[in-house]
Amino acid sequence: MASVNSSEWRAICDKFTNAQNLTDVESRNDPENDPYRSKYKARELLREIYCSLKSFEAGEGEEESGGESGEQRPVEPPESGQADDGFGQGFSGDTPEGQRAAKLGAVEYYLGVNHVDTEELSAGQEHLMNCLKQLETCRVSPENVSLFIHVRNQLGILWAGRDETETAQGFLETAESVYQRYMKEDGSPPTDMTEYFTSEEKLLTHQERTRRFEMAYTHTLYYLAQVYKNLGQNERAATYCHSTLQRQLQFNQFSPIEWALNAATLSQYYITKGRYMEGRHCLAAATVISGLAGEIPSEAAAQENETERDRREQLREKRAEIARCWIKYCLNVLQDAKKQLEDNIGELDTDRQEELKRARRQEEDEEEKERKSALLFGSEDTFDSIASLEEKVSCLFPLDFTEARAVFLVGQNYVAQAKEHFQMDGYVTDHIEILQDHSSLFRALAFFEEDLERRCKMHKRRVDMLEPVFNDLNSQYFLMIRRQLMFELAETYNEMMDLKLTLANRQADTQSLDNHTIKKFNHLCSASAKFFQMFLDSLRSPEGKAPEHLEEEVLRPALVARFRVARLHSRLISSVPSVQLENLNKALENYKYVVQYCETHPEAAAAVATELELSTEMVGLLPLKINRLKARMASNN
Repeated sequence: MASVNSSEWRAICDKFTNAQNLTDVESRNDPENDPYRSKYKARELLREIYCSLKSFEAGEGEEESGGESGEQRPVEPPESGQADDGFGQGFSGDTPEGQRAAKLGAVEYYLGVNHVDTEELSAGQEHLMNCLKQLETCRVSPENVSLFIHVRNQLGILWAGRDETETAQGFLETAESVYQRYMKEDGSPPTDMTEYFTSEEKLLTHQERTRRFEMAYTHTLYYLAQVYKNLGQNERAATYCHSTLQRQLQFNQFSPIEWALNAATLSQYYITKGRYMEGRHCLAAATVISGLAGEIPSEAAAQENETERDRREQLREKRAEIARCWIKYCLNVLQDAKKQLEDNIGELDTDRQEELKRARRQEEDEEEKERKSALLFGSEDTFDSIASLEEKVSCLFPLDFTEARAVFLVGQNYVAQAKEHFQMDGYVTDHIEILQDHSSLFRALAFFEEDLERRCKMHKRRVDMLEPVFNDLNSQYFLMIRRQLMFELAETYNEMMDLKLTLANRQADTQSLDNHTIKKFNHLCSASAKFFQMFLDSLRSPEGKAPEHLEEEVLRPALVARFRVARLHSRLISSVPSVQLENLNKALENYKYVVQYCETHPEAAAAVATELELSTEMVGLLPLKINRLKARMASNN
């Protein structure tokens, strides 16, 4: 190889510097009608560098292998799990042969990335595989380990983009293996590929070498997280995603708002697995790190400056998304606690409650042990802030109303934050989803409330927040959302009706209820039936015909609605026999529908097993009740 002080070598270094500048800087300003102009120029410079390196090699007596990349034996992609990590084979990396191979491999690498960037994927793959061929002659060493990892990262991205996930997995797992073994056996700050074509006085510091090398490995983990997710290995994907986020903080390689949103998204996986400590930690870190992005620009500043306007919108939206993730956290904690505490009729099991309270002290001790072994985010500057935020909401299941209310209030605070951005004007679907979560928070909290009057008021809050929005929605454009709200409003009125009846029965039997109580009960009963019926009517054809076959996504809701309508009509209180008879006939009609539909469509029976059993029973009993009422009416006449 020619001397590093020679004019030829300085020319190569200058060309490389120009190629890097064209790729990283000038390409950002390329016109829309010629978007790759700078990258094409960079490609020509890289080709010239390649030819110069080959001529140096030939001049030193090496056998010419021909062409830009030579006629080389193709390299087969590795199989998943087979890590050909380059240790223990060929030359040492710092021999002249190894240096030449690494430099030629680096140019092949940059040519490969260039072709991929300009959407010439086959040519890009060829150059990247030629880079691997060059590295076959090298032993992994501080001089070339960075290139070993970078080229496999790029091939992993390339194959993942073609949906060849297992092939991508093979390259990326090899990159991971190379890094881990290098750090175990050497660990010194390795040469960066750019330094192959840099004069000695411009070589990187050890600190910058380490930063770039660690960034490459962080990318390996990030891409592996995507690969494992696509392979359905969700637990493994979450682990790699967590490690990626942790390393980004550790090496200061992150955009605060994007990091925060990724951490918040990861929290949702932990929440679905009941791992609330990890989920809370991700959310607390997301909130703290998002603050590093700075204050949201004022509306006045946003109106004057387009950049400030874009930044304002982005920060508001991302922070609102994080707030929504907090809402889900609080809601799931309450709902999972409810499942743990409810008896077979959905009420609070006090014996179970006392049992769990006795076990609470041990659970808190185990939480502390678990925390010490968990993957924690943050540096000394941010960890205290993260820990402080975590303390505001428990990751343990609430066992009574006081504890549940504390979780509820945190969730309600984030509802207010999310609604500030996701307003009805412009974000209809998002706004309503947030309202539905708010409603669900009230419903979960109501389970813990022993005072039935206060519980009923919580459900009334749900009606008050959802019904006005429902009435304002266009039925043509928001049919699916309206159906969701119909069903929720119907169920909420139904719960209120049951609570009012329970309260009344504590004071007197149903036959001697006062007129005010009967009127209130019937109002709630009719309101519930009205919304269930609206849901059923929304399934009808434009001609008003009920569907003969219910689609899978509406099968259970439709049959449950029929069952509930039947039950509600049978429970309406009236002193007028003719009205009683009309209500009982409507109830029987709907009970029969459930039974007959399941007879005609046997596959539906499993979806509504309990409702079908009760409907079958009522189809047998109600005609007797109807006949007795008819006989009484006839005798009175």
